[in-house]
Order: sequence, then structure tokens, then C-alpha cells
Amino acid sequence: MRSIEINEVHVSEPGLVVVDVAAADDATAFTFHAVLASLWAATSVERTFRPAGQPGVRLRCYLDIRQGPASDRRPPGPDLP
Repeated sequence: MRSIEINEVHVSEPGLVVVDVAAADDATAFTFHAVLASLWAATSVERTFRPAGQPGVRLRCYLDIRQGPASDRRPPGPDLP
């Protein structure tokens, strides 16, 4: 199984996240990435990879959840500090 190391810089501060996705196909993986990117600052993703002997495809992206969704995308409710 292919293991991708996580570089320390990718998680060097609170709010930085590494997301590994496993999906049945490219379309599902890219759709999930698009949802994440609509909510937080995310790296672009151009391709998936298929680990030998493993089902489906894999995708890795990096998020900065400190840069949250626009105010019009937040669910209704009280404002949080």
C-alpha cells in the first residue's frame, strides 16, 4: 500500500488540516473535494491515484479551516465569538 508522508509544514499551525479521501471513483472524490473547497480554503486537486491492491481511488488535499465559509454560507443561529 502506498503511504504518503505528511510534511510538518502542512500541520504547523492550528487550523491547518490534511485530508485523505478514499472513494469509489474520480467523480466522487472530486465532488467531495469541491464541497470541502466551498467551505474552507483548500488546495487545488488535479488527479487521484489508485493504490495497488486497494479498491477505489485516493485523493489528498490541504485545508485552512481558519478561513471559514462566507457569512452567507453559515447555518442560521447565534454568532459565535
